[in-house]
Amino acid sequence: MEEAEAKSAHDPYSKRAAMWIPSPIIVGAGPSGLAAAACLKLRGIPSVILERESCIASLWQLKTYDRLKLHIPKRYCELPFMPFPPDFPTYPTRRQFVEYLESYAAAFGIRPAFGQAVASAARIDGGWRVRTAAGMEYACPWLVVATGENAEEVVPEIEGMAAFGGGVGHTSGYRSGEGYDGKRVLVVGCGNSGMEVALDLCNYNAKPSLVVRDKVHILPKEILGASTFGLSMWLVRLLPVCLVDRVLLAGSWLTIGNTDRFGIQRPKLGPIELKTKFGKTPVLDVGTLHKIKKGYIKVFPGIKRVRRDCVEFVDGRIEKFDAIILATGYKSNVPSWLKDNKMFSEKDGLPKCPFPNGWKGEHGLYAVGFTQRGLLGAAVDAKNIAKDIEKCCKRSFN
Repeated sequence: MEEAEAKSAHDPYSKRAAMWIPSPIIVGAGPSGLAAAACLKLRGIPSVILERESCIASLWQLKTYDRLKLHIPKRYCELPFMPFPPDFPTYPTRRQFVEYLESYAAAFGIRPAFGQAVASAARIDGGWRVRTAAGMEYACPWLVVATGENAEEVVPEIEGMAAFGGGVGHTSGYRSGEGYDGKRVLVVGCGNSGMEVALDLCNYNAKPSLVVRDKVHILPKEILGASTFGLSMWLVRLLPVCLVDRVLLAGSWLTIGNTDRFGIQRPKLGPIELKTKFGKTPVLDVGTLHKIKKGYIKVFPGIKRVRRDCVEFVDGRIEKFDAIILATGYKSNVPSWLKDNKMFSEKDGLPKCPFPNGWKGEHGLYAVGFTQRGLLGAAVDAKNIAKDIEKCCKRSFN
C-alpha cells in the first residue's frame, strides 16, 4: 500500500483517466506532422494531431519575417503526394508556402487539435500516455514526434546583454526593417536568417552589422542560372562528395568571389561534406554579400561583452548600436517533454540514430522532421512511419 501511494505521489499519470485514441497521436502540426498524417490517411489509418499554437505551420505563420521566400526550388519542398500549384514561382513566398500547407491539410482532411501544448509523454501500461498543459490526457498505441528541429528559440548567454539600453530581440519576433530607419542594428548570427535580416534592414535604410563568429560556407543561390541546391542534388548522384564540393566552391568563387576578405572564412570541409557529417547548412546568398562588399553591412567577429550602448568584440573593436537582433536559430524541445526517452539525444534533442534510420524508436515511438535534410527528409520519414504502422495494424488483426 505504501509503495502504491508513493508511486501515485510521484507519477502524474497513475490515477488519471485518459482518453483512449486507438490510432497514432502526432505531436506538432508543422509540415512534418501534416506529411505524417497524410501518409497514414492514404493507408487507411486515422490520426490525431496535437498542436500547441492556433494554426498549422506556426513557425512559418508566426515567427518568420515578411520577405522570406523558400531558398531552394519548390520541387524540393513538396510534401508527399501533392505538388505545388504550377503557377507558383520557383521560389514561393512565405505566404504562398503557407497557402500550400493549408491546401494540403484541406485536401487530406487533416484537422489538428489546436491549443494542445504537450507537457509530457511517457510509455505506460504498454501504450503511450500524452498529457497536455491544459490537463487533457490521452492514451494511444503509437506516438509520432513531429515538433521538429526548430521548436524553441536559441538565446545565447552574452556577458552584459541585460544592461544593454537598446532593443534586444530574436529573429522569431522580426517582421521587417520598418521602424529601424537610420538605426545601428547588430545582427548576431550569419546563417540564412541572419544574412537575410541584415539585407532587409539595409533595404529599410538601417545601418546593419553582422556578427560572424564561426567559419561558414556562403554559396550563390544559383550558379549559371541553375539552382545551387538542385545542382548539388544532381551531382551527388554522379560524383563523390569531395568532387561535388569542389564544383560548388569553384562556382562560388566565380560568382561571389573570395569571402575571406570580408571577414567570412570558409571551413576546411566542403559544404556538402560538412552538411552530411555535422548537419551544418551552407548559406545561400540572396544579395547580402553585395551589400557587404559595398560597405553597407559591416562584419564583426564574436562578441566579448555588451555594454549599455555599445558592444565590444573579440578583436578589440568597440561599436555603438541602437538594437540587437539575435539570429541564433532554434533547437528541438523534445527532451523537455518526452520522458524515459532512449530515442532522442538529451544534448540536441535529435534522434540518436542518424538519417535515414532516425525515424523509428521502440514500442511505437516515431520521429518525423528531424533529419537535418529539410522537407525532403521529412517526406521520407513520413512514408516510412505510415508503412510501419500499417504493418503493425495488420499484425494485430491476424
